[in-house]
Amino acid sequence: MKTAYINGIILNGYEDMTLNVVAGRTGGRRNHHRGCPYWSSSIRIYSNGFAGRYFMPGLINLHVHIPGSGRPTRKQVDTKKLVKLITSNGLMQKIGMNLCASYAKMELMSGVTTICTVGDIQDFDSRLRDQINQGKVVGPRILVANMALSVPGGHMAGSLAYEANSPEEAVRFVRKIAQDKPLIKLMITGGVLDAEKKGEPGVLRMAPELVRAVCDEAHRLGLPVAAHVESPQGVQVALENGVDTIEHKTKPTEEILRLFHKRGSALVATLSPAIPYALFDPTVSRCDEMGQYNGKIVFG
Repeated sequence: MKTAYINGIILNGYEDMTLNVVAGRTGGRRNHHRGCPYWSSSIRIYSNGFAGRYFMPGLINLHVHIPGSGRPTRKQVDTKKLVKLITSNGLMQKIGMNLCASYAKMELMSGVTTICTVGDIQDFDSRLRDQINQGKVVGPRILVANMALSVPGGHMAGSLAYEANSPEEAVRFVRKIAQDKPLIKLMITGGVLDAEKKGEPGVLRMAPELVRAVCDEAHRLGLPVAAHVESPQGVQVALENGVDTIEHKTKPTEEILRLFHKRGSALVATLSPAIPYALFDPTVSRCDEMGQYNGKIVFG
């Protein structure tokens, strides 16, 4: 049964943001109001206590790594070692899944009703999605990617991403990931966390032909492709070879803007992860000088 809430205020979403009252007859209790324009035998209507209050749709978080809480850590985490520990046996996997479920529930309780995960541990994302859909745990809708695709020495390689040594191997990984009907996530460049030089947070790691092979296979299977990129070169390689969404960002060139327009690709700017590196005091963010400098490049 569907639910309707009436007598509150909504913003219409246009530039002038006109206020609109969702009108209806007040009844003072939960029931079906035949005098309400939204009345239907299949709709449960709530009308009491909403006068002067605002309604809003659920928020959507387009870039989530569920195993992470987002809190600063006291020191740099060895992701490979941590993932190896979490997946080492059944008990640790259960603990890991429970943590993921608690973070997903935290999103929902914060008003986020849909999240898109873009590279996590094994098939934890799709397992959690299925548990939520079956009503076994409480959480938001989840669009999943499960593990991402990287290359040897690439971003999150061997922890949250498979390592593909060739376009052919990358295609095999796409087919493996596709069994859980996710989106496909590529790690095309490095990032702030694994930058080797000050001023280079997005070194190109993935060959264009590998990106093209993955995009062609994913699109053949009806799956979208998202890509981690943090440099102009990385964005250009991604767009030229079929990526649908650019995750993070970089200062665009005229050519990049042309490619966005030509492909109809989207930008997921992820401002919030860069903010601690770019704007917070290092005693709070616990990042070093290089991390702070590179974070400012990505943020700005």
